[in-house]
Amino acid sequence: MPHDLYDLTQHPPRSPRVRLGGLVILPRMIDKARATQKGKNGEYTYGCSLDRNVLEFLGVDADELKSQIYNGLGDGELLAWLMVNAKKPRQAYEIAAFSAYHEQRAPSAPGGRAKVSEYQSSTPAGAKREDIVSWFDVLDLDDHQSFGGKV
Repeated sequence: MPHDLYDLTQHPPRSPRVRLGGLVILPRMIDKARATQKGKNGEYTYGCSLDRNVLEFLGVDADELKSQIYNGLGDGELLAWLMVNAKKPRQAYEIAAFSAYHEQRAPSAPGGRAKVSEYQSSTPAGAKREDIVSWFDVLDLDDHQSFGGKV
């Protein structure tokens, strides 16, 4: 049986680190929208706070982008649509800075710092994970564990 790329009840979306047009988060957001269209998004939510970072950076409405995704556009076509329809057109250096910032962004609020500290000191499997520092680290590990991966 072929692997359904957009069934997020069976596997996670792409990592937030994966880039499209230099933008982190965007491929993950596209995966969540495609899965939502099929009713297979599981616990993943299109338009969440992570997604809004990209949408606000480009000045694109979540529903407008979702309608393009639902029209069956591929990743490259979606990127082209975004670049034409962004209310805040961005230069390559701005996109690079946005992506670098989000790759390194770490929790600043006490609740987020506590979650990272939990991964760093003692996880349910008892492994110490001092490499879990950024939000992307947390998301990647959570995706991995959610689908049966070990810590």
